[in-house]
Amino acid sequence: MNQAELAERAGLQASAISHFETGTRKPSFANLKRLADALEVSTDYLLGRSKAMSDVATADILFRDIDSLSERDRDVIRSLATQMAEVARKRKGGGGGENT
Repeated sequence: MNQAELAERAGLQASAISHFETGTRKPSFANLKRLADALEVSTDYLLGRSKAMSDVATADILFRDIDSLSERDRDVIRSLATQMAEVARKRKGGGGGENT
């Protein structure tokens, strides 16, 4: 994919992609998210925190669209994630936990 194609997919200017590639400018967090979405990789991969494109950060996938949810829906998701993490901790610690 060339710069113009990436720019179109990410909703950015081709010149911005050029600046990011050459290192003359750094993308904002919002633009980093746009680039990750356009390339179908995690922001961790773009930042060099993940070595392989297939090592997509779970949080990126799970929370990519959270801003489009209502506050009530975000609260439900946070509560569910907290409950599931507690079950996982209990299983890991040998406490048995709940069955799924």
